[in-house]
Amino acid sequence: MLFPIKKNELNKLIPSVATGKQFNSALGNPQKIFQRIMVSAIGGVITLLISQSQVTSQFYSLWLVLGFVFLLYILWGPILEASRKNSKFKNYSFSALVDGYISDVYVEERVENQQEQANKDGRLEIVKKKRTWVVLDIEDDDGLIGNISFPLQNKFNILTKGMRIHCVVFSNRRDFSSIQALSDAWCPEINLWVGNYPFLLRPAFEEFVNRRIIN
Repeated sequence: MLFPIKKNELNKLIPSVATGKQFNSALGNPQKIFQRIMVSAIGGVITLLISQSQVTSQFYSLWLVLGFVFLLYILWGPILEASRKNSKFKNYSFSALVDGYISDVYVEERVENQQEQANKDGRLEIVKKKRTWVVLDIEDDDGLIGNISFPLQNKFNILTKGMRIHCVVFSNRRDFSSIQALSDAWCPEINLWVGNYPFLLRPAFEEFVNRRIIN
């Protein structure tokens, strides 16, 4: 069953500014973190060096500020990325709370990245890095809502068909005949959160569910 959510209620469930969990999620894998560090270091050093050559110029302050902006990219980059994700969800016209259940649980292998690498014969070959993901199909009394997927961890082994699950769905149609996106989800029976990105403020959402559905 779907329970429509008002805009002011949604603002309490999805923050405008990134939370700590959202920052950690947006920070990314080690490769992405390394890329951010390189951009931050190289960009910061270059702009600061340029600023030193512009000491007598009217643009000195601008170059100096740009240098510190680059040096802090490792911090504000993930914050900006997380805030953009949050605002994207808020741009949908309608949202609703889902009171549903897990209709299927399965895993699949997904390619995370691929690169060319020379083999022992000196020939280039494509090496694919794969990761196992869990996929949950979510339904309610009216049928399939959609699915949520996330990287496999041991704690997700307790997920089974029939478990109750709550999340938020987004649509540009009032009747939700076409659902564009799903948030992360909460399984109250085992008090477990699932999803690839923590869109929702968890204590606030749990309280919201208890108030609108469970009670």
